[in-house]
Amino acid sequence: MSAHQTATASPLLTVEDLTVSFRTAQGPIDVVKRLDFEVPRGGALGIVGESGSGKSMTSLAIMGLLPKGGTAAGSIRFDGRELLEMPERDLRAIRGDRIAMIFQDPLSSLNPYYRVGTQIAEAYLSHRTGVSRKKARQVAIEAMERVHIRDAARRVDHYPHQFSGGMRQRIMIAMALSMEPDLIIADEPTTALDVTVQAQILGLLAEIRRDTGAGLILITHDLAVVSEVTDHIIVMREGELVESATAEDLFCDPQADYTQRLLDAVPRIDDEVGIMHTTDTIRLPRRGA
Repeated sequence: MSAHQTATASPLLTVEDLTVSFRTAQGPIDVVKRLDFEVPRGGALGIVGESGSGKSMTSLAIMGLLPKGGTAAGSIRFDGRELLEMPERDLRAIRGDRIAMIFQDPLSSLNPYYRVGTQIAEAYLSHRTGVSRKKARQVAIEAMERVHIRDAARRVDHYPHQFSGGMRQRIMIAMALSMEPDLIIADEPTTALDVTVQAQILGLLAEIRRDTGAGLILITHDLAVVSEVTDHIIVMREGELVESATAEDLFCDPQADYTQRLLDAVPRIDDEVGIMHTTDTIRLPRRGA
């Protein structure tokens, strides 16, 4: 089923009892502990927590990209198929094609020696047999236009250093979109961007989700970032699930003390309509309203 199709019979992604462990000289250490969540088809999930809470390791387990020494146990089912038991060859066919990941540091994720269009096209060609490079180049241009990069037909031949941080992040999103994935995992996509560019990237992700019907997992340490982009939020701490709730319920009536502390850390000002993030672009509901 493509990202443009919808279904209610089963979730797009189901994670059950997920535990991610690493071997150390002192024995195995669990960095993710018995985690459960779902992403509906076309839905958006926010995963929030401080650094070291296990957010990124969860996403890498889904992608089958855990660092050396890492193992995942439990169940990760994508469109009804168990990823943890899937042969690497089959997993590669899904990774980057049906499940795409946007990494948090586009400067290190993009190769500085290759033009951005070449990198987008290579990602497309790796999953599309029999496609000409001319067609792949056109796909790259269209993907760049889709993320609102002006003059894409010319800028497709530019190198990463010729783009700002926000534009490089748009290129990473374009690379993911070129495959028309069913699920997009965005790992801290606004890190190191100024607040205005952050709002633009978040708006772009919301627009893509609306226009393509793709599911979205947005990973961040900042609760304000997920306030208007996601439907459901899980909060993690030290590898464990602390709270799971709809975005509205979590902001209006957090149940965990840790979630409350995260909310208290969000810069905001009170006004007549509620609580607004200081960027004046992300609105949080008034707690207790």
